[in-house]
Amino acid sequence: METPITQRPSSHRPLRALIAKGWASLGMALCLVPAAQAQTWPDRPIRLIVNFAPGGAADVMGRAISPSMSQVLGQSVVVDNKPGANGNIGISETVRSAKDGYTLLLSSGGGISINPLIYSKLPFNPEKDLIPVAAVARVHVFLETNPSLPVSNVQDFIKHLQANPGKLSYGSPGPGSSPHLAGEMFKRAAKVDASHIPYKGAGPALTDVLSGQLQYWFDPGPGLKQVEAGKLKLLAIGSPHRSPLYPKVPTLAESGLPGFDADTLFGIYAPAGTPAPVVDAVRASVIKALEQKSVVDVIQGLGATPEPRMSRQDFVEHHAKERARFAPLIKEIGLKVD
Repeated sequence: METPITQRPSSHRPLRALIAKGWASLGMALCLVPAAQAQTWPDRPIRLIVNFAPGGAADVMGRAISPSMSQVLGQSVVVDNKPGANGNIGISETVRSAKDGYTLLLSSGGGISINPLIYSKLPFNPEKDLIPVAAVARVHVFLETNPSLPVSNVQDFIKHLQANPGKLSYGSPGPGSSPHLAGEMFKRAAKVDASHIPYKGAGPALTDVLSGQLQYWFDPGPGLKQVEAGKLKLLAIGSPHRSPLYPKVPTLAESGLPGFDADTLFGIYAPAGTPAPVVDAVRASVIKALEQKSVVDVIQGLGATPEPRMSRQDFVEHHAKERARFAPLIKEIGLKVD
């Protein structure tokens, strides 16, 4: 007697089970790919994009920490300058790069926190497209003038600006950079008028202050060697506290502009999606670099303060605080770039 069809064992069940098992195995394998990549990383040189021109604070820091990072990671970390649009060009290239840990970014805080407030169109969203990996240094700005100006302190300088409204110019690494915002804060606090000239980095701006094409600027650090050489005149620091390098130089707050604070934070970032073990390894290499005396000396030589102890959470939260701090000023001056 024939077995009813409904009771026959299906010849397709083992095949279906095999296919299902195969898909499950494939899914697990795909999930393990990032982990496997992280285990073999790095097996080739790593590119550290610096989104400002050579000679600026970001460039100097990148070249200071990269040798120590290379030693820790076992592969060369190569600085690649991508200046322009106040850091946006370098940020864009980082965001477009593979999320594999072979492209990192060293940027000023302004490029990450401030640019979204002033550029109407950006091809990236820093909050979503970048991972804050590690803080590098808190950068201070120093009010410096060309020696040709007949001033010796902040009050003299303010009087000179007031007597020459709109005739003096100051430079910065770009619109929305901390030196630019420091200049705008200064103009409002001191009730003076001067022209802002943006550059693609601190290096080119410094060149024009030295030549006299610019009369002053808020230096993020590269100009301090010129101060020591007598080629620039240092009037004040735009931070809440005096610099250990120049303990006799007053803050702008002490010079009659209470509450003046234009500090910013420079740090390392990775494209969103970079495996967590890789991010942790990069962070560890940066912290190790910031423990080296040679690196600390370079950063302090810029008048900046190394930040090896800042947690990743504090680094992430810092960006939101900076946006909240500077948003009113940006709105007041109508700073927008198409």
